[in-house]
Amino acid sequence: MSPEEALAPESAEELFENAPCGYLTTRMDGTIVRVNRTFEDWTGHTRAGLLGTRFRDLLTPGGRIYHETHFAPLLAMQRSVREIALDIVRADGSRLPALVNAAVREQGAGPALIRTTIFDASDRRRYEQELVRARTREHEIALELQQAMLSGELPGDGRVRTEVVYRPGVQGLQVGGDWYDAFRLDRSDAVALVVGDVVGRGIAAAATMGQLRSAVRALASTGLGPAALLEALDRFANVHRVGRMATLAFAQVDVGSRRVRYACAGHPPPAVVEPGGAARLLWDGRSLPLDAHGVAARAEGELELEPGGGLVLYSDGLVERRSRLLHDSFQALVTALARADAAPGAGLAAAVADALLGDEAGEDDVCVLALGLAA
Repeated sequence: MSPEEALAPESAEELFENAPCGYLTTRMDGTIVRVNRTFEDWTGHTRAGLLGTRFRDLLTPGGRIYHETHFAPLLAMQRSVREIALDIVRADGSRLPALVNAAVREQGAGPALIRTTIFDASDRRRYEQELVRARTREHEIALELQQAMLSGELPGDGRVRTEVVYRPGVQGLQVGGDWYDAFRLDRSDAVALVVGDVVGRGIAAAATMGQLRSAVRALASTGLGPAALLEALDRFANVHRVGRMATLAFAQVDVGSRRVRYACAGHPPPAVVEPGGAARLLWDGRSLPLDAHGVAARAEGELELEPGGGLVLYSDGLVERRSRLLHDSFQALVTALARADAAPGAGLAAAVADALLGDEAGEDDVCVLALGLAA
């Protein structure tokens, strides 16, 4: 065959029969009156068997329901539908993932017909399934990273008790950015507490949590106070391009003297609980999030806990609600701390989380970390 012959125009019938898509013509009730060879080849149905069959009868049971409740009504109202995902049952019982377009063609005085094109979506379906598997695996990896960081043993002895409540949010399958840590400081009679929240979700957030957690432990071991530690974290975040705009509350509690030093980088204020049940928020030592523009120097606050008193750090998921002003949430937190029957480090964290959250499934992670001193 010469090049000229190969480029000779195809007849309309040849174009119809060998089109790169399935092609059906049906009556308004869906009865097939014309079908092309491509659709026959894809489905294994013969033309003789297809003619007179309704299009909906070629669909899966779920597809038939969708056709009746959505596809057909939309087609009747709009006179066309585009890119509807349906599964067509082949002659051997297997399924052909398809994208379906349909349009009503008016015939003048004659009855209207529906022209339907069927595109093979097998490759697209496989890609979507691979994407779901990849996202699921990403979630599993992020969750493993997060659980590895949050599974450390909390410090405690006869003089000091620590406890934590951690409730993940319900943002799909993504791991959030809230994290906590509690550890003894080297060469001192002190315990460090930290609760933080990094920007983002998933593996990136989990990796950032791990880097910041390690950096906090390393810097705290050098003897830096809370303000100086946050300044060092600023430099760490800037140099390594990690944790920018993360929020953090860090506290050092000297068990012997009951002296507390603390600093907050853009994080909700810690709370102190007195032995008699009174509670208040600590508004000193506040500054902007990590590596934020305009941070000149970090501030810190200081207080002395009473015997039997305690300190509570928490993430913003405990107090931030769309249905409640933040000021009201802080008041609710103070009230819950004061009314709780449990002592800090001995059930207070769970009691406060229950009081503020109830059965509500929040969008954000919630962390409550509490330390209590012996009376």
